[in-house]
Amino acid sequence: MPRTARAAMGGVIYHVCNRGRNGKTLFRSSDDFQAFVELLIEGTAQASVEVFGFCLMPNYWHMILRPRGKRDLSKYMSWVANTHVKRHRARYPRSLGKVYQGRYESLPVQKGEDFVQLVGYIEAIPLRARFVQRAEDWAFSSLGCEKKPARQLLSAWPVDRPERWKKCVNKPLDNSVRGRLEVSLKRARPLGDDQWSAKIAKKTNTEHKLRPIGRPVKKRAG
Repeated sequence: MPRTARAAMGGVIYHVCNRGRNGKTLFRSSDDFQAFVELLIEGTAQASVEVFGFCLMPNYWHMILRPRGKRDLSKYMSWVANTHVKRHRARYPRSLGKVYQGRYESLPVQKGEDFVQLVGYIEAIPLRARFVQRAEDWAFSSLGCEKKPARQLLSAWPVDRPERWKKCVNKPLDNSVRGRLEVSLKRARPLGDDQWSAKIAKKTNTEHKLRPIGRPVKKRAG
């Protein structure tokens, strides 16, 4: 039975992510990382999307993008994932089983402070993982990639970029901000203020994502 298309809206920013199945390594070498960046660039010819940020790690990746039409997110991500799987298997024929854990996650993000904080959060992943001493030293993110790939792939932000952005990314996030971002990722819920999130959830039929975790507290009788 064919899978149903993902609910996505044109003109809305999305945080998109995926990881290797059971922790499987997606990128084994610098060449693998670079090939995936080039793949992301190729994919922009398949669908109309604006890419604002990304970070590739050995066994997972994050992207922040905005599809122009309601089918563009699905077109872009399906092409990228399917092409990557085919090329990965051709390069590593002895690697058995599924490459990805499943379909990508796509979380709507409100344009504004939440967008800025999210970009900084994903660009700082290599720093938090202690792969580098400065976030910009990781060559496989929107902060550290070479100028030529960045020009080909990345679009201008939909909001003003804070001054001294690299310093902002390298500064530890406030715990409350980090916690909010991680809850959005863990629960696959929209990231924005309450009014905006409720509106988006209603349009995409994902209102259950906004409900508190656990059973509702029972009222005492009397």
